[in-house]
Amino acid sequence: MSQLHPYAAFLGGSGRFLHWGVVQISWANLIVIAAMVVVFVVAVVVPFGHVPTELRPPEPVPAMTVAPPEDPAGYSRTERLRNRILRVVPAGQALPARQPAYVASWIYVFGVLCLAALVIIVATGAVLAVAGTAWWHSSALGHFVNSLHLWSVELFFFTMVVHLWGKFFMPAWRGRRTLTWMTGVVAFGGSIGAVFTGYLVQTNVDSQWISTQAKDGLNSVGIGAWFNVLDTGQMLVWHVMLLPLVLGIVVVLHVVLVRRHGVVPPIGALAPPVPAEPGLPGASVLPDVLVVADILDVPAATAARL
Repeated sequence: MSQLHPYAAFLGGSGRFLHWGVVQISWANLIVIAAMVVVFVVAVVVPFGHVPTELRPPEPVPAMTVAPPEDPAGYSRTERLRNRILRVVPAGQALPARQPAYVASWIYVFGVLCLAALVIIVATGAVLAVAGTAWWHSSALGHFVNSLHLWSVELFFFTMVVHLWGKFFMPAWRGRRTLTWMTGVVAFGGSIGAVFTGYLVQTNVDSQWISTQAKDGLNSVGIGAWFNVLDTGQMLVWHVMLLPLVLGIVVVLHVVLVRRHGVVPPIGALAPPVPAEPGLPGASVLPDVLVVADILDVPAATAARL
């Protein structure tokens, strides 16, 4: 254990910063950013395992089934639920057994790793919320759970940034996937807010310093009266309830839209045919808006005017 002491002192000691003109960045952040760039390049360049020269074609995409108008007297709850699912994701697209060859890419692996890290974040965060914000200060088990929460957040952002870079340079909003891209961007922005409020509820000197520094910036833009970073209780509600709820909805919408349209093909590649959507007003212009409205129970006529 004595050999670990120098590394423990390095990780727990004062920060070391790189000064270059007006730029000041900690060596820890610089190393993480450099690692993300390296991993991104490797994910783009390195082949994804063994890809056979003759791949099976993807499963045929069936025509999107549009349910008839719901009649409470003529349809059971099961039928109404089935029709709603078919309006959102066509049959066979929710859990396809085969994918096009271009899906064999490390960029999509990082997207799945991001979702896996999010599951661990929610699980460990729920335990910390039930036990109390100060539990991890006095309990070895609490310290372990808090560490799992922290490092799953680190993994979440690392994999999400690599996935986001890959989708940006792809570009992934092609083929009527604009809302898919925007939900991913909103999820990234919401995650930053969730992490910020998480720093503020650590109940230690670090959270006190961050809150006192942040209040001046928030007050300068006029939102300090509604978003009081010095109020630990308010920040706890934002971190545990409000932001996770919004972020969870956005992530679910993002995954549903990915399954609805399929994975975006590389530039110049032939994409699988997109099924038509007869019977939906404005579907050829804003299909995803109507789908989101259907998921959230917003009337289609209202969504069509957005």
